[in-house]
Amino acid sequence: MKNTALTSVHKDLGAKMVAYAGYQMPVSYAGVNIEHETVRKGVGVFDVSHMGEFLIEGTKALELIQKVTSNDAAKLYVGRAQYSYMPNETGGVVDDLIVYRVKDETYLLVVNAANIEKDWAHISKYNEEIGAEMRNISDGFSLLAIQGPKAVEAMQSLTSIDLSAIKFYHFEVADFAGIEHVIISATGYTGSGGFEIYCKNSEVHQIWEKVFEAGKDFGIEPIGLAARDTLRLEMGYCLYGNDITEETSPIEAGLGWITKFTKDFVNSENIQKEKEAGPKNKLVAFEMNDRAIPRHGYDIVDGSGEKIGSVTSGTMSPSLNKGIGLGYVPSNVAKVGSNIKIQIRKKAVDATVVKLPFYKG
Repeated sequence: MKNTALTSVHKDLGAKMVAYAGYQMPVSYAGVNIEHETVRKGVGVFDVSHMGEFLIEGTKALELIQKVTSNDAAKLYVGRAQYSYMPNETGGVVDDLIVYRVKDETYLLVVNAANIEKDWAHISKYNEEIGAEMRNISDGFSLLAIQGPKAVEAMQSLTSIDLSAIKFYHFEVADFAGIEHVIISATGYTGSGGFEIYCKNSEVHQIWEKVFEAGKDFGIEPIGLAARDTLRLEMGYCLYGNDITEETSPIEAGLGWITKFTKDFVNSENIQKEKEAGPKNKLVAFEMNDRAIPRHGYDIVDGSGEKIGSVTSGTMSPSLNKGIGLGYVPSNVAKVGSNIKIQIRKKAVDATVVKLPFYKG
């Protein structure tokens, strides 16, 4: 098991640690509902240093990124980030990721922890012909997500830049907590505002301590991965390995908005055909009509009990106090307001397809 630079800090804080994507990670401290509430109403800090970071550099950097990702990275300027995905050759998704343009010819790719080696191999395969400079800096860097409506106010004293001026999916390279040249970005995964801090492992202890010092009067707390999951699900954000996989179609997953056919990318021709024809299935959001909790892998059934799909993510929403989930169903029952049933043990429980996000804030 790998550790982040802060693993010992989490243990000292009494975190419940679990194995996640090959790392020892804090799943909870005070409990998922308390931590969820802290982020929705105040400010909380996630150690997400298990995420992977690749630098793609040089005159061929953009060409490589355009080939392996679905979105149009040519639209990026220095200080701008972009959500994207890497299609595979067979109609599925290698990973979803965020692309940052750090300098004119330097891009930072932030990928999911469980996919670091797979993603590196996939990009490297296409780089054999293109010849961009690639560096996997994952093991040397830490990532903190400071999330919640009080994040900006609580952290403003730690930097000389105006944190409130960083727009969604933008970033600054600036001083933070006494460290120079830190990436401060606003690409949050919780739907409650805030920002992320990318720094070297050798710098993260100082940053962590100063963050908690600055946030003391704002009720800042450390937050685990369990609350990260309930927060992202209330927003309807996809989780790789659940809602999108090597087998799921990006069009069925609702990722058409980050699929740009103005360029040639891996499997773009087939993906375009699928988009034009219309997907057979769709990833939908649903709320349980009765008190019940849907879970990953549960069957979605029709009125006669026939299986029509599967739940990919599900939980009891702490904000809404009801069961919510995502799952794939045939397109003809994907319309908002459609009635479906979730097979929970021996009972088919009524649910309704709803519009995202679940949590309106």
